[in-house]
Amino acid sequence: MQDPYESPQTLRLFPEKMFYKIGEVAGIAGVESYVLRYWETEFPFLCPKKSKSGQRIYTKKDVDVVLLIKKLLYEEKYTISGVRRKLGAEGRGNEVNPMPEDHKEPGTDPEKVLMIVRDKLRELLSSLS
Repeated sequence: MQDPYESPQTLRLFPEKMFYKIGEVAGIAGVESYVLRYWETEFPFLCPKKSKSGQRIYTKKDVDVVLLIKKLLYEEKYTISGVRRKLGAEGRGNEVNPMPEDHKEPGTDPEKVLMIVRDKLRELLSSLS
C-alpha cells in the first residue's frame, strides 16, 4: 500500500545511504541546519539518533519525515501545530502516524471559517460607519 503522503516530489531523490549528517539532510531538504534543529524541538516524531560524539545521525526515514514536514509547511501552508496534528505526533519516537485524509478537526472547514470571518468583518465595517 502506497503512503498517502508520498508523491513524485517526495520520492527519495537523494543518495541512498544508511545514515546522513545534519548538513547533508539540510542540503537535501533545502533548509538550514538550524531549521532542522528547531523542527526537532517542535515535532516529537523527528528525533534523529546521535553518535558518540554528539553528531545527529539521520536515517532514510528521518529524511523522508523532514521532506514531508517541509512540504506541509512551505507548499501546503500548514502551521507548526497543524503539521503536528496532521501527522498525529505522540511521544518522541520516530513513528509518524498520519491521520486519514478525511479526518478534520472540529471547526476547521475552510469555507465555514471564511464565512464567519467575512460576517465578522462586515459587522465591524458597519459599526464604523
